[in-house]
Amino acid sequence: MQDRLDADATHPEEAARMAAHAKRAVLVIALAQLLGTSLWFSANGAMRDLQVAWQLSASDIGWLTNAVQAGFIVGTLLSAITGLADRVSASKVFAVCGVLGAILNALFALCSSGLASALAFRFGVGVALAGIYPLGMKLLVTWDPKRAAQTLALLVAMLTLGTASVHAIRALLSTVPWQTVVLTSSGLAVIGALLVFSLGEGPHARRAANRRFGLSAGIGEVVRIREFRAAALGYFGHMWELYAFWTLTPLLVQHAFAGAASGAAVAPRTVALWSFLIIAIGALGCLFGGRLSRSVGSARTAALALTTSGALCAIYPLTGALGTAVQLALLLVWGVSVIADSPQFSALSVKACPADKIGGALTLQNSFGFFLSACSILWSTSVYHTLDVRVAWLLLPGPIIGLIAMTPLLRKHPRW
Repeated sequence: MQDRLDADATHPEEAARMAAHAKRAVLVIALAQLLGTSLWFSANGAMRDLQVAWQLSASDIGWLTNAVQAGFIVGTLLSAITGLADRVSASKVFAVCGVLGAILNALFALCSSGLASALAFRFGVGVALAGIYPLGMKLLVTWDPKRAAQTLALLVAMLTLGTASVHAIRALLSTVPWQTVVLTSSGLAVIGALLVFSLGEGPHARRAANRRFGLSAGIGEVVRIREFRAAALGYFGHMWELYAFWTLTPLLVQHAFAGAASGAAVAPRTVALWSFLIIAIGALGCLFGGRLSRSVGSARTAALALTTSGALCAIYPLTGALGTAVQLALLLVWGVSVIADSPQFSALSVKACPADKIGGALTLQNSFGFFLSACSILWSTSVYHTLDVRVAWLLLPGPIIGLIAMTPLLRKHPRW
């Protein structure tokens, strides 16, 4: 199959046709990723409503987010251990998980009677997302493997917009019940699933051999690759910060406005709109990082983003006296930098791994990364009522450790 493709590519017209088809496929996958990952923070988009309806604290909101993270961890581990990510069509897994996640998300909206039942449904949504996010990355590689850093940047940009979309829905539908906001994300996920199912896999797809799988048989091989370990460890540091920041964003926005309002309550629509902007602007960071990686490499691009977001972890708690406008501006810069490194770490891992191990390697990397994010979310939301914005200091170890871990990539492979 690959030989035929290479032969076809020697004809300029055929090569141009294939390149155009691949470009369209990448855009379809990116759009489907945006729609599918709207499930991720659907509960956070309804945070203010749930706090009132169920008398939830910041810690309870953290548990709702962590239920998704826990489900994602379980789903990715099962996928990695069984070899599902490399043995089954990625487009089919994506489509099935998109529909399953939409159903479970709808059940969360329609059948939850309180925090306990909501946690169960959100856990199921997390399991389904394990077949959307990592498999979306693998799908992109099957269509355009030579531009992994740029195409993955586009994909993570769509993940960022998908995460932010629930806040936009809440801001636009500020007068409707919170269940409508959640159900809207379910509808979007179904559309994303149908788009990927109709597209299928790309011409560069490779199946792993039908043999015994497990951490010692398949994934264990990539763990022994030094470059993969460095990229994965850098990614883990990034993940300690990322999802905790996204979870805390509405609370940080409320705090920024509270100082200017002398204790008066800020409108939920205002919080939702600013939360959307702060998270969504990270999509621009991903795209800029993808472009920058062409000239300086993925490793240096990721290091720049980690350094910027780490600096904001350190200084943001000291900016309270500077006013609401300055705090919001810093949150926007933080939103750009906190996610810009993510696709670059994935691209580094893709580059380090054999082609038939990419799906499992990315799935395993995501699994442990999201375990760390669950820990940071739990810790930061549990102490927010005591620390307020000083909670940002709890996120700082992630960027520091990530920068140290990826040093071998910066030293040995300056253009990686």
